[in-house]
Amino acid sequence: MIYRFRIILDATEDIFRDIEIEASSTLEEFHNVITQSFGFAGQEMASFYVSNEKWEQGEEIALFDLSEGENTVRIMSDTLLEDTVWKEQTKLIYVYDFLTMWTFLVELAEITDYEEGQTYPNLMFAVGEIPEYAPDKEFIGDDPELDAEFSEDFDLDPEDYDELDFDENWN
Repeated sequence: MIYRFRIILDATEDIFRDIEIEASSTLEEFHNVITQSFGFAGQEMASFYVSNEKWEQGEEIALFDLSEGENTVRIMSDTLLEDTVWKEQTKLIYVYDFLTMWTFLVELAEITDYEEGQTYPNLMFAVGEIPEYAPDKEFIGDDPELDAEFSEDFDLDPEDYDELDFDENWN
């Protein structure tokens, strides 16, 4: 079976790629196709997150397991697309480069059969060019009152770094 995905950069402009890939491919193979189709070198950390209809971030599937102790995560190279996405579970969030947080909304658009003579994966359609920098994200919690209280309690400005009272070389 062939999965047809639309991968949308979470930005105000229309920037997306439509990709066909075999359902039996790993998420690592899918990660490589996404990075190549958007013009990234593919050398940064990345994760997929299972998502729902509201695009809420669920279980993480990481490129590498950097967890410690018993809290391990699923790994892309060990996880098949068909075990992660199907007709009733169509959405993933893909984050590339945790320093810049390139965030993509990934949706399974169609499940189809192999097309004779077609090689997979296949970049079917590309719209828009990736900007020089990742779009800014506003990270807010579920409780606006708690967010406001946190902002008041910890009113820090990065410009005040030198005035903070701690030893940065403590270890």
